[in-house]
Amino acid sequence: MPRPTSDVRAFEAHVADADLDDLRARLAAARLPEAETVQGAPPGPRRWEQGVPLADLADLVTYWRTEYDWRPFEARLNGIGQFRTTVDGLGIHFLHRRSPRADATPLLLTHGWPDSIVRFTDVVDDLADPQDADAPAFHVVVPSLPGFGYSDKPTTTGWGTERTAAAWVQLMGRLGYDKFVAHGGDWGGNITTILGGRFPAHVLGIHTTFAEGPPGLATDGLTAVEREWAEEARHFWRHRAAYAKQQATRPQTVGYSLVDSPVGLLAWILDKFAEWTDTEDSPFETIPRDKILDDVTLYWLTRTGASAARIYYESHNSLDPELRVDVPAALTMYPRDVEKCPRPWAQERYRQIVRWREPESGGHFPSLEVPEYFVADLREGLAAVLAARGRTP
Repeated sequence: MPRPTSDVRAFEAHVADADLDDLRARLAAARLPEAETVQGAPPGPRRWEQGVPLADLADLVTYWRTEYDWRPFEARLNGIGQFRTTVDGLGIHFLHRRSPRADATPLLLTHGWPDSIVRFTDVVDDLADPQDADAPAFHVVVPSLPGFGYSDKPTTTGWGTERTAAAWVQLMGRLGYDKFVAHGGDWGGNITTILGGRFPAHVLGIHTTFAEGPPGLATDGLTAVEREWAEEARHFWRHRAAYAKQQATRPQTVGYSLVDSPVGLLAWILDKFAEWTDTEDSPFETIPRDKILDDVTLYWLTRTGASAARIYYESHNSLDPELRVDVPAALTMYPRDVEKCPRPWAQERYRQIVRWREPESGGHFPSLEVPEYFVADLREGLAAVLAARGRTP
């Protein structure tokens, strides 16, 4: 394995007490609107029809102000190991947990929006140092996307998913990982697809919860379930994707609220956690309140509401229709994800699918919703990928 370069610097997060005091003061002074006009007792299918219900948000704002503690999550990040380096002129922050196992494989995990590195902090240890000696182990790298978290905010256009994928290859090489496997969901799944398609000399294979077939494929030959998936995706983009259109066309405008108002930021992000999780009513049925607040507070303290939104401006609907992935791929379609790709469509882009799974539960954030299943599925998927390359995980 090549030796890592010296361009990587250790990083430690430590937010000033004054910043946390300011957050609590802003929460205390928040002005909330009147209640939504579609009301009902939870759980109810219409309670979230107009967005985050007032009662739910007010309760969470009070908890955020009076009980939530940022410091344990900050300590967790520092405990995993945080670093920064400059790639293609931009400062990139990442977590790096080396496995103690000599047979470990380098693994790149890429998050999306509205999550962050929070998506993976609770699964890093299990992936790097599994209790089961027969389970594959990984040297885990979790970068913060450009404009997210402790990565720098781009000051010019151009930092879309293609450029980010190329930067990730440079980052992994800088750590001494010339060849690696990759996983992602949401934007991270898009980037992982690009990694597999553009950089087969470095990417041994991929695992993703996001798959996108080439445009214009017909529904002929799809099963009834797959046709339902296609219809759900069409309905989502026609009727439930206003957030994406806003961030793709006017990220600066919504960014003022996201950076200036913690309540506005919380509502904007909580709405997606609620809609995209495998729950009946509240995202807290599967994801602890503190975990979602870790994510929102990271956005708040780093002032990245606007800069993170710009990934939509840079990359919305931009995946190359001609891109094909010939490295081994393992795909998992969770039942309550917002966009599930029928396998016949996926096979038009991912031309060596070595493992396909459709779990019984889980949504858009499986590493947070069903972490034990997620880790097992990721291990098995990557083991299949490596076996297809003639490697023993």
